[in-house]
Amino acid sequence: MSKTSQQNTTTDANGVSVIHTPAHTSGLQQVPQLVPVSPGGGGKAVPPSKQGKKNSFVDRNSDEYRQRRERNNMAVKKSRLKSKQKAQDTLQRVNQLKEENERLEAKIKLLTKELSVLKDLFLEHAHNFADNVQPVGTDTTTTNPESSAQ
Repeated sequence: MSKTSQQNTTTDANGVSVIHTPAHTSGLQQVPQLVPVSPGGGGKAVPPSKQGKKNSFVDRNSDEYRQRRERNNMAVKKSRLKSKQKAQDTLQRVNQLKEENERLEAKIKLLTKELSVLKDLFLEHAHNFADNVQPVGTDTTTTNPESSAQ
């Protein structure tokens, strides 16, 4: 048995061909495949769950419609609140980071000043130390024995 002999093809009102194949003996469910009818493939294939919704008349006074609208309105409200909360959290985080940045910049200024003072002290100490140390081999405090004999 070939696959083409097992397939059933139907066309729905939206111009979509649906190919039905029998389920295998392994217990798998049958899944329809959507194929555009036009050979150029100009339209989109519509899944079966969306096929009847465009053309169906919606009674705006029905309980089902009001329940769907109420659920949708609640979902929209929840989504907008969530979005607003996220924006507020982001703004709060930005303000915290700005404050931390200002504190760190102030600390950098303080540490830079401290480093400058310590460098100056070190250089002054090194200069004074160099002035007090005499080079090796030049002793100015001892007298030359030849010059004292005369």
